[in-house]
Amino acid sequence: MDKKPETQTSRRKFLTGAAAATAGAATLGFPMIAKSQSPIVLKMQGAWGAKDIFNEMAEEYVKRVNEMSGGRLRIDYLVAGSVVKPFEVLDATNKGVIDGAHTVAVYWYGKSKVASMFGSGPITGCDAAQNLAWIAKEGEVFYYELMKKLGIDVVAFFAMPMPTQPLGWFKKPVKSAKELKGFKYRTVGLAADLMQELGMKVTQLPGGEIVPAMERGVIDAFEFNNPTSDSRFGAQDVAKNYMMGSYHQAMEFFEIDWNRKKYESLPKDLQAVLKYAAEAASTSNFATAMDNYSKDLVSLRDKSKVNIIRTPKDIFEAQIKAWDVIVKRLVDSDPFFAKVWASQKAWGKRVAYYSLFNSADFKVAYEHLHGKLGF
Repeated sequence: MDKKPETQTSRRKFLTGAAAATAGAATLGFPMIAKSQSPIVLKMQGAWGAKDIFNEMAEEYVKRVNEMSGGRLRIDYLVAGSVVKPFEVLDATNKGVIDGAHTVAVYWYGKSKVASMFGSGPITGCDAAQNLAWIAKEGEVFYYELMKKLGIDVVAFFAMPMPTQPLGWFKKPVKSAKELKGFKYRTVGLAADLMQELGMKVTQLPGGEIVPAMERGVIDAFEFNNPTSDSRFGAQDVAKNYMMGSYHQAMEFFEIDWNRKKYESLPKDLQAVLKYAAEAASTSNFATAMDNYSKDLVSLRDKSKVNIIRTPKDIFEAQIKAWDVIVKRLVDSDPFFAKVWASQKAWGKRVAYYSLFNSADFKVAYEHLHGKLGF
């Protein structure tokens, strides 16, 4: 009985000491916990004007990265011009001026015409989704070989197989390839070579500069990408004839670049998030495109009174012949282009063969349900 108070006192001392130790450990550990919860922030700039739907598509990628990383990684997305000009985002990423870029390969084709093989290259019979599959299965090796040749150290992911881009906007309808000669026309990448082969005078401009150039008479016809982007920057205000379908940019996709040192400094799981979020965004981007492009084409027709025209077959045929000339010229002058083209052409022969034999005739089904298309 005499020892009970002493036992209780000892027990109180133990509990008090344990509590203090626990509190001390928590206090000492708090800065580490706070640090681990602070996200790594990456700055990404797009190549797109503030109103362009491509910014929304870039933000779909950003949203997926930010949510999949569980708060450990955050991308801050900036529109074109926030840090550098649209055509400069790859160089800025390479130099570490920005951490990442959302762009297209044709915007840097001035460094190498092979760039267009990774978006809007020569026709192989494949569509954009099939050519994106080529990049995933074969083309990525060539991409990094080209980057090494150019001294550019980035990690890149490709996303969003874009629908065929229209021939573009004209003040008067064009009925044949001969009528294209002499037009001052805007396009980008190897498509510029193609349209020059058809006799057009080509100027390469970012999307935000197109309408002002049209208003000043610097160009008198142009293409950008799709009905939504085009209508948002006011294409319908400077031309009323929208010619749909073309071989000049029939299979493009986004290029998502990251500075390699920055990318490789991240934990492996966050590297995986940046990579696989591109695949997730690709599906989301395509859904966004289908919903918006179709609505806006109808709006251009019905509200803006734009004349929606299917590009004449004669122009498609002339473009194919022009591609033959351009490809031969590049194959003969550039062994690396020849190597990439051989891979892409062989892929097209096999993959397009499967697709063309197997695809349903969707036009027949459409006309059965909705009536004649009118072309």
